[in-house]
Amino acid sequence: MTRADLTKMTRIEVIVSGTDAPDVRRLIEHSGATGYTTISGVSGLGHNGYHQGGLLFNEQDTLALLITVIPDHRADALIAGLRPLLENTSGVMFVTDTYVSRPDYFT
Repeated sequence: MTRADLTKMTRIEVIVSGTDAPDVRRLIEHSGATGYTTISGVSGLGHNGYHQGGLLFNEQDTLALLITVIPDHRADALIAGLRPLLENTSGVMFVTDTYVSRPDYFT
């Protein structure tokens, strides 16, 4: 199998505080995405300093990474919905082209 045999889509990754993760999940669901992956307890260094990944008291006290893959024609609406949320919180969004072998899983 080569890349020519794959279907181009858009991968969107969002890192936000645990308290903002439910809002991101809702936006992903309303965008028509068929699923997403959430990784809790993400750690790293950024503009707001170092964030420890271990759970202190609950999931809201940590960072979460949410990942979804959607068809290109749905990506702009999801990005437009996420931008206002990220303007008011300490979060980051990564958008990349990706290729999938099973496009029916994402449509």
